[in-house]
Amino acid sequence: MAETEILVPIDSEVDIISARRHGRDLARSAGFSLGDQTVIATAVSEIARNILMYAKRGEVRFRVVNDGDRCGLIVVAADRGPGIADVDLALQEGHSTAGGLGLGLPGARRLMDDFEIVTAVGEGTAITMRKWRGK
Repeated sequence: MAETEILVPIDSEVDIISARRHGRDLARSAGFSLGDQTVIATAVSEIARNILMYAKRGEVRFRVVNDGDRCGLIVVAADRGPGIADVDLALQEGHSTAGGLGLGLPGARRLMDDFEIVTAVGEGTAITMRKWRGK
C-alpha cells in the first residue's frame, strides 16, 4: 500500500469520533485485523479526547508506512496546549489531573506497539504511536 497521510483537526467532540473513524478506516484499508482496527480506534479516541480536554484544540495525523515486509500505522497527535509537567506521572494508571480515571495515556501506550511523548510545559505535546500489522 502506498503511503497516505490523513489530517484530522481536533476542536470538538465530533472531531474525536472523526479521528477514531479515520484511524479505523485507514487500518482496515492497510489490512489490519478487526481486533487491531478496534485497538487503534480506541487509542486514537483516548489521545484525541486528551487534546480536547487539556489543550482545547490540536490535530491527529495518520500515515500508513511500509518498512520492509511489515506495514504499520503511525498516529501523531499534537497540540499547543499546556504540555505535560511530569510525563512519568501522567503515564501511571489512575493518575488524572482532570478528575477522570487516569487511563487515557497509559491505556493508549499499552494498546499500541510504539509510544513516544514529546512535550514542553507551556508549548504543547506531540504523541507518536505506531501499530504494526500482525504483531
